[in-house]
Amino acid sequence: MSADGQGPILPGMANTSRPKSTTHTRPIRGARRLLGRRRSGPLSWRVRVALLVLVIAAAATVWVTNRLLTDRFTETTRNRAELRLALYSGNLISELRRNAIVPQLLARDAALIGALNAAEYSQSSQRLISFVDEIGAASLMLLDADGRTVAATDRNRLGELHRNQPYFVDAQRASTTVFSVIRRESGGYQFAYSRAMKSQNDQVGVIVVEVDLAKFERAWAGITDAVMVTDSEGTIILATEPRWRGLTSETALERQPADGAIERAIRVTTDWTAQQADAYLAGEAVMRIDGRIPFRGWTLTTFTTYASVRERVNAVLALEIMGFALLAALAFYALSRKTALRMALFQRESVELRALNARLQAEISEREKVQKNLAVAEQSLAQSSKLAALGEMSAAVSHELNQPLAAMKTYLAGARLLIRRNRPEEALSAFQRIDGLIERMGAITRQLKSYARKGQESFSPVNMADALASSLSMMEPQLKSRRVKISRILPDDPVRVMGDRMRIEQVLVNLLRNALDATKSVDDPQVEIILAAGETATLSVRDNGHGIEELDALFEPFYTTKQPGDGVGLGLAISSGIVAELGGRLTARNGERGGAVFEMQLPVLNERTEAAE
Repeated sequence: MSADGQGPILPGMANTSRPKSTTHTRPIRGARRLLGRRRSGPLSWRVRVALLVLVIAAAATVWVTNRLLTDRFTETTRNRAELRLALYSGNLISELRRNAIVPQLLARDAALIGALNAAEYSQSSQRLISFVDEIGAASLMLLDADGRTVAATDRNRLGELHRNQPYFVDAQRASTTVFSVIRRESGGYQFAYSRAMKSQNDQVGVIVVEVDLAKFERAWAGITDAVMVTDSEGTIILATEPRWRGLTSETALERQPADGAIERAIRVTTDWTAQQADAYLAGEAVMRIDGRIPFRGWTLTTFTTYASVRERVNAVLALEIMGFALLAALAFYALSRKTALRMALFQRESVELRALNARLQAEISEREKVQKNLAVAEQSLAQSSKLAALGEMSAAVSHELNQPLAAMKTYLAGARLLIRRNRPEEALSAFQRIDGLIERMGAITRQLKSYARKGQESFSPVNMADALASSLSMMEPQLKSRRVKISRILPDDPVRVMGDRMRIEQVLVNLLRNALDATKSVDDPQVEIILAAGETATLSVRDNGHGIEELDALFEPFYTTKQPGDGVGLGLAISSGIVAELGGRLTARNGERGGAVFEMQLPVLNERTEAAE
């Protein structure tokens, strides 16, 4: 790959550094011809010593520059290769995670479940086609209990049997979404997510979502890096070279052309910037970068050629040689003014040097232009990543602002009544609370805007009792309207944790709201809050509702047991993510005497941890 970030040299491409190395030595040979012809005449010992010093200085400068620039440009090329590897890995895992949630959503689609129960699939394929464009998956298939395709975005696949395929067999055995990698007869691989569809706890079919990872191979084909992805067993499942698929990386690298060793030997002897190569592709020395993908033990590997290092080093060396050649030419010009023959020789060498300089300048300009194009492409990728997170943030903002808006509505109604009763001071207190809620809404929107930029928040000590009091104050209108009995058990000593108080209050409000909703159908609603400190700071919220039916799906996004319009199922998912980022965990269980128990555990902040920090 070129050091300016343009990509690697794939196997089979010609090495462009050897001809340039030959070109760079022309000024030296021209200088030697001038020296040979000048020595034919009478030269004083001072001139001879000066010429010898000039040659030694030039050789020493070129040698030192070659060593320093080779190390520097090699490190630059490696850093950019690692950056591209992280970008490729991020795009790959983003595609996998984006498709992983699709089977979970489609497995609950009432229309598809009804079609499987009634064996009526006239509208099912059209429904899947309407989903595939929004989802961005390669294809969708609906399989019945016998593994037959009853609906698909590709109508040519209707009627196919998949009862022996891993995505059908594994989905029936598992209660969650499964991922399958299947080797095709053509040599490629098929990647699919699948999940069993249930109706009244009976499996009625399987929904299959095929993931188009081959598009990354097509995208990588446009660069000069050699890229491959291996699974946990070391088998290549994605590669820029189709013949590598199904092999291990060691086997793939050993399959080199017969003339690869000869070409390699020639390049090592002629290339004065050669480095210790990590591997060889078609006789070309390449730099190997391995990176782990956080998905099923996959590994992404890129191979970057040293050609860009050679070109850049040779370009600088050529400029240095050109400078020394110009200096020598000036000296020869002063010494050869006595004869027209020497003057003509000098002019000819000067023309050659100017041509070389023009070629070098043109090459430098072209590489600067390509580097600017790469910067624009990287900015476009960053913007696309931000737009992808916009959908999730909009749903989260809508959910988190409902509670302050409901409280504001209650305070406004109370303030209106107090004004009518000529009690302005109490109404002013309500308005002050409304102002505090507005400040909180602004803080929520700022917090959610920074949700995508993890790791940039600054934490501070938080008193859990104060955070709980603030959360109960916010929930005061709902508590008064419901007349729920709230009991609190707090320790005498303050319980402090290191974190963000706003986000901790956000979790507490979600837990309190869920407890209130769970006790709506109870005659004597009660909520018990217990704060304890030990090795961790533990805050428990207990209610006397009907408990939790599906504990496994409780913290999944968009899972809710509320009526439409009462919630979207994001509260507990967001709360679980917040507690995890603070270094703790959020758990839920059913109480021994009924109801639900939610526990938030955070690392406690004491004198020892403060001293360590």
